[in-house]
Amino acid sequence: MTDTPRKTALDALHRALGATMTDFAGWDMPLRYGSERDEHNAVRTTAGLFDLSHMGEITVTGPGAAALLDHALVGSISAVAVGRARYTMICREDGGILDDLIVYRLAEDTYMVVANASNAQVVLDALTERSAGFDAEVRDDRDAYALLAVQGPESPAILSSLTDADLDGLKYYAGLPGTVAGVPALIARTGYTGEDGFELFVDPADAEKLWQALTGAGRDRGLVPCGLSCRDTLRLEAGMPLYGHELSTELTPFDAGLGRVVKFDKAADFVGRKALEAAAERAATSPPRKLVGLVAKGRRVPRAGFSVVDAEGTVIGRVTSGAPSPTLGVPIAMAYVDPAHAEPGTAGVAVDIRGTHEPYEVVALPFYKRAR
Repeated sequence: MTDTPRKTALDALHRALGATMTDFAGWDMPLRYGSERDEHNAVRTTAGLFDLSHMGEITVTGPGAAALLDHALVGSISAVAVGRARYTMICREDGGILDDLIVYRLAEDTYMVVANASNAQVVLDALTERSAGFDAEVRDDRDAYALLAVQGPESPAILSSLTDADLDGLKYYAGLPGTVAGVPALIARTGYTGEDGFELFVDPADAEKLWQALTGAGRDRGLVPCGLSCRDTLRLEAGMPLYGHELSTELTPFDAGLGRVVKFDKAADFVGRKALEAAAERAATSPPRKLVGLVAKGRRVPRAGFSVVDAEGTVIGRVTSGAPSPTLGVPIAMAYVDPAHAEPGTAGVAVDIRGTHEPYEVVALPFYKRAR
């Protein structure tokens, strides 16, 4: 017998809007409302509205909260100022990535850890286990929040029409408590699209009211509802890793080219430190496969797991994510490839697409960077 997918507080609204729904990490989520290309382009040019209530919120509180997170995660979380956020990871003792996270410091002794939906229970269990001996409480707050995101160049104007919070002063990777359309919210300047935008953490009971208010405020600014499908192509163009594709327990942060998130200089010892020191040394002396961008010279789309080959047909890597790029107008992919073939412009690289070697150009990530 299969478990019934969980539903967000906006489930009925998505269905009323005609969304195509899909089971994603145990949640019934909107995949698209109409054309995923149109949704993607709206985020790049005007704005898109997302329901991200499947993400996993875990609150860590108490006098020892900072010390616990410094021990449990690879980043220096105690150095994060109140009102700021940090991208980090939680690793196993062997250095493998359990999940990538955003941690918000809400108050001196209060943090909110936001995990990927598919890993939320794993992260909760790991933090709970690692909290032994620390004066801190780890609380599962997944049911306490709905999460809405408004992303795109018009998002500041849309949100500012509904709140008196100081959005101009809100830096990237920062959050502040405020009221949006009369709804109490944590307003965070974060996102997963490569565009400016905001993520709004609210009580699930307020989610529909806020969605309708944002929809109304964005009506004349090109705002459209967006599903998970365009979120994936947006993050792919922006070169952002997705757990289960570019990140896994088989890889350390150094293997993924994200060694910068590991802070060896923090005072606290942390889970996986010894293995990660060895991984850092390996990466410096004999680097593993590198994560690169691939841009198609033809029209065929690569998918995760497809082999990357050289001119002789020797396998030199593996595609982790691939899709048609609405912004570039051609198929693109991220792939781990041998260092000898990782330099942008490397000739003779192809993707094996069902037995045919389709030519691809190696490029530096990201594929797309917004003008600032």
